[in-house]
Amino acid sequence: MNCLFMFKSKKPKSRRDLKKENKDKRGRELLQKSAPELSTTRKNQTSSTSLSLPTPRSLPSPTSIREVYTERQQNRNLRVFSYKELSESTCGFDRKFQIGEGGFGNVYKATINNPTGGDSHSVPHTVAVKRLKKQSQQGHKQWLAEVQLLGVVNHPNVVKLLGYCSEDTERLLVYELMSNLSLEDHLFTRRTPTLQWKQRLEIMLGAAQGLAYLHEIQVIYRDFKSSNVLLDDDFNPKLSDFGLAREGPEGDNTHVTTVRVGTNGYAAPEYIETGHLRKHSDVYSFGVVLYEIITGRRTIERMKPSAEKILLDWVKLYPVNSKSFRMIVDSKLQSKYPVPLVSRVAKLADLCLKKNDTERPTMAFVVESLSKIIEESNTGDMRSSIRESTRGVMRA
Repeated sequence: MNCLFMFKSKKPKSRRDLKKENKDKRGRELLQKSAPELSTTRKNQTSSTSLSLPTPRSLPSPTSIREVYTERQQNRNLRVFSYKELSESTCGFDRKFQIGEGGFGNVYKATINNPTGGDSHSVPHTVAVKRLKKQSQQGHKQWLAEVQLLGVVNHPNVVKLLGYCSEDTERLLVYELMSNLSLEDHLFTRRTPTLQWKQRLEIMLGAAQGLAYLHEIQVIYRDFKSSNVLLDDDFNPKLSDFGLAREGPEGDNTHVTTVRVGTNGYAAPEYIETGHLRKHSDVYSFGVVLYEIITGRRTIERMKPSAEKILLDWVKLYPVNSKSFRMIVDSKLQSKYPVPLVSRVAKLADLCLKKNDTERPTMAFVVESLSKIIEESNTGDMRSSIRESTRGVMRA
């Protein structure tokens, strides 16, 4: 799959043309297949481990990643780091600096004196350094895809890549540090405080805006899941880990055909069965995570009874319009949520999870829907405050 146009000519190629062609060839490697295949079996899955691996726009509404690449490739501000600098900043990649681990490699917290390569006297910055596992056969393609994509896109809900390192067999990426872990950590681990309902909605809205932006520039994320939604100090979400991303179909094509990769439990069924990749595939994954924020459960729970192992199978036992629907709402919320609005989120999730992918909404529609739900939630909070104030005056 090409990511940049290659114009053919019948004339002999000059040295300048050959140099430009080599440069464009590197650009075409953007968003290539970069991970082992997904299993096509959904039933009896027992692990959610990856098998491979309204905010303003920051760009003027480009129509494709090609236009973004063309627009920004001359102004790329990625810094090329030396392996020595990154090694020293992590004390030789000591485990005490490790803050994450994935199919690509380990992530370390580091302090860089000059992260942007500008003023050498700039204030040191704390960053995240991802180091490719040398035994990862697909890792280089993922590394290259991230450099190419994150080097040119720019959105408040997409993690910022500061630079990279490529020396001998070493491949590293340097990102802005997202200090508040991931949505997955806050939903499913005991080491973090419980996310309140409104927080969950706001995080999902930001993630939806990031995903809608990618679809706007014709990029399919292909690995949307709660662990890839990172949070900053203020719980603002940013999408991360773009090694599996692909450019969407061109012209009259309805889909991109790829080897099936991603994470079990999140991948759309038609993609698993056929390898046909569309934007609708991301929408399905988003619907899965919507049910994760409603239930506080992982998409696959190995320790649950058989009827509850697969999240999407379990929630079907408690339809949104039934009296038993509240049975699936996360008990950690302690009933501090507006049931009608939770029901609306579940209905939105059901739309995203439609078996017929053409019946799923666009991410722009999802953004609009979540925005309205949050707005109504804020109105409800205001009414509750007024009622409490009124009660206080009456008691006085």
